[in-house]
Amino acid sequence: MRRLTVWAPSSERVELLLGDERHGMVGHGEAWAVDVDAPDGTPYAFSLDGGPPRPDPRGLRLPEGPHGWSALYDPTGFGWSDQAWQGIPLEGTVLYEVHVGTFSPEGTLDSATARLGHLVDLGVDVLELLPLAPFPGRHGWGYDGVAIWAVHEGYGGPEALQRFVDAAHAAGLGVCLDLVYNHLGPDGNYLAEFGPYLTDKHSTPWGSAVNLDAAGSDHVRSWVLDNVALWFRDFHVDGLRLDAVHELHDSRAVHLLEEMSALTDRISEEAGRPLWLVAESDRNDPRTVTPRGEGAAVGGTGVHGQWADDVHHGLHAALTGESHGYYADFASPEALGKVMRTPFFHDGAWSSFRGRAHGRTVDPATVAGWRFVASLQTHDQVGNRAAGDRLSHLVDTDLLACGATMLLTSPWTPMLFMGEEWGASTPWQFFTDHTDPTV
Repeated sequence: MRRLTVWAPSSERVELLLGDERHGMVGHGEAWAVDVDAPDGTPYAFSLDGGPPRPDPRGLRLPEGPHGWSALYDPTGFGWSDQAWQGIPLEGTVLYEVHVGTFSPEGTLDSATARLGHLVDLGVDVLELLPLAPFPGRHGWGYDGVAIWAVHEGYGGPEALQRFVDAAHAAGLGVCLDLVYNHLGPDGNYLAEFGPYLTDKHSTPWGSAVNLDAAGSDHVRSWVLDNVALWFRDFHVDGLRLDAVHELHDSRAVHLLEEMSALTDRISEEAGRPLWLVAESDRNDPRTVTPRGEGAAVGGTGVHGQWADDVHHGLHAALTGESHGYYADFASPEALGKVMRTPFFHDGAWSSFRGRAHGRTVDPATVAGWRFVASLQTHDQVGNRAAGDRLSHLVDTDLLACGATMLLTSPWTPMLFMGEEWGASTPWQFFTDHTDPTV
C-alpha cells in the first residue's frame, strides 16, 4: 500500500484517478489523502471538485509531458552502487555545464553516461545538468518547467537520473542539478487550480512569482524545501544550482535561501558527505554566501557558492573587444584586472547598464574566493546571443587559450560550458517546443 496526498485547500471534493479507477480522498485540513495498492508505472491524476484530471504537483513522472497524467514512481526502490562515494566539496572543483538534450545525438541521460570517460579524462570534477523538469514537446532549455519534482521523460525519467548519478559517482564525478524555483512555465501549469502556488504580490520577468510570503505560502515553501531534500536523499546528487535567486521574492524574516542552506547542511551531516548550493544572483551581494548567524544572531543566507557574472563580462570584453550593453563598463583594461582580484566589478560602483550604483564589496577575509563560480561561457552567455555564437566564433585559438588560462588559474571556482574544451563551432541558441498555441 502507498499513501497519495495532495494539497488543495479550496476544494470541497478531491478524487484520485488511478488507471481506470476513481477513489474518493479524505480531507485532513487543507490536504487530501488516500491509500492505494498499485505498482510503479501506474498512471494517476487528481480531480478537483469533479473537474478534469490534473497531474500531481509532487509527482516524479510525467510520461506524457506536463499536460498528461502522472505515473507512480518510488525513488527509494533504486539499487544504488555508490556506497563508497564520499562526496565532493565545492572548494577546489572544476564544474562542467551540460544540457542533456544536446550533449549527445540521442539526447538522454543514458547516452550521456557513455561520455563520462571523456569528462574524466578532461579533468573536470562536477557535472552541472541544466534543468531536467518536464517541459512541453521534446526539446527545450528546461527553464520553463512546471513540474519541479519530475524528470523530463524525453531524457529518460527519474530512474535514468538515478542511473546517471550512480555511474557518475562510480567514475569519480559529482553531479549538480540546475533548479528553477523562481517561476513556473506557462505551458501545462495547473498548479493554481490546486492552491496559491503563485502570487500577484510580486512579479518576475516571466510572470507571477512563486508564492513565498503571502497567504498559503507555508505549503509552497514546503513544496520547494521537500524538493531540495528529494534530490539529495533519493537521487544522491552532490549540489544544486539555484536559478536567478534575485527573483525569489520573499519578505519573511528568514529568507527561503537561508532555510534551503540550513536544510542542505542538515542532510549533509546526516549523509556524512559534502552537499552544497550555488546561487545565480545579479545582486552582487556577498551576503548570499555569508554563513548564517549562530543562534539568534543574524548572518547571511549561508548558500555555499554563487555565480560571478562580472568575471565573465570582464574576460569576454577583454578577449573580444565588445563594449555594447552590459559589457560597456568592462571595456577598460582596468576592469579585467579588477575581476581577477575581486568577483564583483560592481561592488557599489556605478553601473551604466542599470543607470545606478550596484553591488557591495566582498571582504576576502570572510568570504573565500572559491565560493564564486566564474566562466568564459555559459548556456546564458552563449544562448542569449542572437546567433548563439560561442567564444570560439569570436576570437582565435590563441585568445581562447589565454582566456582559459586566466579562468583556470583565477581565485574563483571555474566552470566550463559543454564543447568549450575543444572550441566547439556549433552555435547554441535558445530553443523551446511549446505545444500550447496560445503561448
